Amino acid sequence: MRENLRIGIDLGGTKIEAAVLDGEGRFVDRRRVPNPRDYGAMLEAIAGLVDAAEAATDHSFDRLGIGIPGSPSPATGLIRNANSTWMNGHALGRDLEHRLGRPVRMANDANCMALSEATDGAGRGARSVFGVIIGTGCGGGLVLDGKLIEGQNGLAGEWGHIPLPAARPDEDSTCWCGRRNCLETWISGSGLARDHAAVTGQSLSAHDLIAAARAGDADAKASLDRHRDRLGRGLAMVINLIDPEVIVIAGGLSNVPEIVDGALEALRPHIFSDVVTTQVRRADHGDSSGVRGAAWLWPDQMAG
Repeated sequence: MRENLRIGIDLGGTKIEAAVLDGEGRFVDRRRVPNPRDYGAMLEAIAGLVDAAEAATDHSFDRLGIGIPGSPSPATGLIRNANSTWMNGHALGRDLEHRLGRPVRMANDANCMALSEATDGAGRGARSVFGVIIGTGCGGGLVLDGKLIEGQNGLAGEWGHIPLPAARPDEDSTCWCGRRNCLETWISGSGLARDHAAVTGQSLSAHDLIAAARAGDADAKASLDRHRDRLGRGLAMVINLIDPEVIVIAGGLSNVPEIVDGALEALRPHIFSDVVTTQVRRADHGDSSGVRGAAWLWPDQMAG
């Protein structure tokens, strides 16, 4: 039996991934299955992944970390705010503990990303790390002195559902959460595409829009410029509020240099300071950060 292994589960909207890490954070086993998008079938899929990982590593895991969209309510334990809506209203942690017969710790997937990058990624060695996901949606997480901060109401880091700072009269949107002008509606990949369509009448995916900008399309370039400005305003708000040493950006749009490389300059005009030494970095572990962070949710198993 191998020692000092830990397992994490990343519960995505379309796939469920399990990964086993050793004490140095290296992958020992990694596997994924489609998310059946049905609550009961999802529990069985998670159990199947754990069983398969145990068989592959000849190791029995006595606890499980899991990253989820949304978060468990600290009042009821029921999942809330998940855009994978079939999870909402269920006691996922309790149900998994009953199904697997072992303790389970859960955290929002953006929190898991932040913890992963603060532990052994782009934020390693920093006392304060704010992790940002900008992809299909927009999320965030805060890690201080290596500890994930979830907050009194379990909402720390939920910057995607804060209104766009310093919104102009022409900046108005409705979010799926029912609120108006959430950052997610502007700086996510879908928000980028929506804004481009609203301004130009042209329906392009974020991927195609970025390709068009690189090919010299003026309208696409203007859309990226607007996105960079809005991202800068959102990140400046984070710095003005918690002033982290490092901001780590993950998600699909983190792979776009035109967006991430200009983020620091875009935020500078909005900072209430004469100096800005905060580092803005891409996530080291890319789309692996969520499952890695889930595996680090048990603090006595943290990497040295």
